[in-house]
Parts: sequence; C-alpha cells; structure tokens
Amino acid sequence: MVTENLPERAYCADLGYPIAIFGTASRRFVIYNLEGTPSLLGTIVSPSAHQHRCIAIFRDKVTKSPTGFGFGDCSGRLGIFLNINKQQGQREYFSFKCHRRNILGVRTTRNIYAVNDIKVHPVHGTIASAGSDGTYAFWDKEIRTRLMVSNILDQPITKCCFNSNGQIFAYSSGYDWSRGHEYYNAAQRPKIFLRPCFEEMKPKMVPVLD
Repeated sequence: MVTENLPERAYCADLGYPIAIFGTASRRFVIYNLEGTPSLLGTIVSPSAHQHRCIAIFRDKVTKSPTGFGFGDCSGRLGIFLNINKQQGQREYFSFKCHRRNILGVRTTRNIYAVNDIKVHPVHGTIASAGSDGTYAFWDKEIRTRLMVSNILDQPITKCCFNSNGQIFAYSSGYDWSRGHEYYNAAQRPKIFLRPCFEEMKPKMVPVLD
C-alpha cells in the first residue's frame, strides 16, 4: 500500500486505471498516474466556484484509455473536461446546468440542487447524474444534450451506478442533509431502485449533412 499526501482536503475521487483523480478543496483536481510507483501527473484548477461533489472518468471507446472526466458540484452544474492527457491550452472544457426546478408560481426564479453523483455508461460513454432534487438524468456529452430525466422522488437521489454490461441502472434515495437536520424524516427510509437502461443510454444519432 502506498500513501500520498494531497495538497488539500479530498471531497470526491474516481479511479480509471492507470489514473486516479481527486477533487479537493480550493477548487483543485489532482491527477495521479498509478502505473509503477504512483506519481503526480498534474493539477487542474476548476472553472467552478463551488464545491465538487462527484467525479467520473471517461474512456476512449476504441483504446479504452482514460481521456477525460466529468464532475458535479453543489450549484447544480455538470462540468466536462476532455483531452486531459494534453497540455492545459489543448484541453476542452464545457459545462451545463442540471438538477434545477422552477419555483411554483415564480417564472424567473429556480431552486438549485446539488449533483450528488455521476456515472459513465460502460458501453455508450453517455452520462447519468443524480441530484438532491430527487431526479436522475441521462446525458449525451458528445452533443451536449439531455437524453431523459426521471420523475421526481420524495427524497434526494444520493448515489447511482451501472452494472458491468450497462444493462441495469441502480440508484438510491435517502436524505442527504442538504436542507439541514430540521427536514430529516425518520419515517422516510432509504431505498435502492433497479431499472433497465441500455436503450435509453444510447447516444443520439446526429444526421450527416451532404
């Protein structure tokens, strides 16, 4: 076992051998190469001004090597880094809003919810996100669009994952303490849900122009 000291407190992490990425305080992503003796590959300053809550590493569909990562933060936003093996100026970054809900009767104001988890589909490379708003959503990062969004549960969705062949999507609901202790209800028990997802997670076909 090897121990490495991070420059700041770690809030989230993901492992996609041969790299591991940690989201830390002070808006940093710290990337390590795990081949041989673990070594620091670099540090990325997050474009988000808010605390990171989850990270998921993407792989190239052909070579299966890690090529980028996505992260969710407490401001209801997903961020995507592509080409992380390149120099800073050659990396591509974009973000989009998610897990937000209009306030009933107020057209100009929306409630913002934390992104509690994100996962990458093992076959299609599309993304699932889970939020404090009690919904999960599927995303196609290549064309930057949402594939679907679930109905609203009576509790936040705290974690999610796919099985190894990407046929089943699992997610859990429970209180995530995002609204403080006064909203905790002991009668609402945590739950785990399973559902088929392979077809819904397929990327959208983009028409080819002649």
